[in-house]
Amino acid sequence: MPIDLHTHSTASDGTQPPAEVVASALAAGLDVVGLTDHDTTAGWDEASAAAVELGLDLVRGIEVSCQHDGISIHLLAYLPDPTSPGLLEEINRSRESRETRAKRMVEALSEDLPITYEEVLAQTQPGTSLGRPHIADALVAKGLVRSRGHAFSRYLHHDSPYYMRYYAPDPIRAVQVVVEAGGVPVMAHPFAYKRGLVVHDEVIEAMAHAGLAGLEVYHRDHLDPDDPDDAGVDTVRRGLALARQLGLFVTGSSDYHGAGKVNRLGEHTTDPAVLQQIEERATGVPVVRQ
Repeated sequence: MPIDLHTHSTASDGTQPPAEVVASALAAGLDVVGLTDHDTTAGWDEASAAAVELGLDLVRGIEVSCQHDGISIHLLAYLPDPTSPGLLEEINRSRESRETRAKRMVEALSEDLPITYEEVLAQTQPGTSLGRPHIADALVAKGLVRSRGHAFSRYLHHDSPYYMRYYAPDPIRAVQVVVEAGGVPVMAHPFAYKRGLVVHDEVIEAMAHAGLAGLEVYHRDHLDPDDPDDAGVDTVRRGLALARQLGLFVTGSSDYHGAGKVNRLGEHTTDPAVLQQIEERATGVPVVRQ
């Protein structure tokens, strides 16, 4: 039973509508797919209808944006109640802050590049959770960069003069509101050094004490000792050891974004026994079954 619990649609920074993500998951040979757009549940209904129609199980989730001491952390919330007040407050505040951040970044970019906020909005769908990938898409559309990756490496990275912060809850608070919403919190790509700074293990330990249930250990952005570019560092082994120490389960996922990233559906998967644990813990919403 191939299970991929981390994908994105046009409801956030993916390039495919939710129904197409589900169809692509089926074509990739998956039996279960998780839709986890950033700070939104806007894609849930469309993905659910597609899953029932196509005969695929759907795990509804959210990737909650968090920050600790200026370091970005992503928390996967599986099967939460989308109407839970605490969760709603945090993701709505993050989304609103993302929008104002995008405006400020575009204003700064427009001093040096021919780009407008309206051109960024043209890269989104109604209700999209706005982020830097949409600014990147606008830069691509204007012919100013070759790709999203080129836009990030040249203009949108964390050390860029155009980069600006936005509100995101502390991960302890995020874990708490996910648990309050009946969801199951799993830390996404906790050791993704390829993206920048990561938090110390003590932060993950504190998240575990607050109710963190799992670590997404098998992920493309984790370092591989067999890859010469990763200098022989094995963050997968580190993740497995920490999960054992803290009593957390382990997941594997693609973090699929359609054409927005090279990540392939099903390139990392989650054990069916772990999905069973997620279902047993969740009291928010059920898995959408065939």
